[in-house]
Amino acid sequence: MIVVRVELHSAITREVTEIARMHIRNRGGTEDLGDYAVDTVRGRTREQLDRGACVRSAEVNGYPRLRIHVWHLVARALIAMNYAGAGEKEQQGDLFAMREGE
Repeated sequence: MIVVRVELHSAITREVTEIARMHIRNRGGTEDLGDYAVDTVRGRTREQLDRGACVRSAEVNGYPRLRIHVWHLVARALIAMNYAGAGEKEQQGDLFAMREGE
């Protein structure tokens, strides 16, 4: 499994805060072309993200795993989950509760 973490490194406080997480799981394919299940996790803190509540999920199939860099896989995963392009508008599952810790 590939875990993509997004961290905020504060220039003011020097504090490092994980603010997003994505999982990319190998589901098979061939040596040249991979199939992956991808999901993003709800939360804006490590504690919330560690709960593992899925916000969005999708599949990336036929990815040329040996020919192009893993960043292309991350980009395709984001597109497949509608984080880019026409689906970029906020969706109900993306909204955070008003109270901290939910």
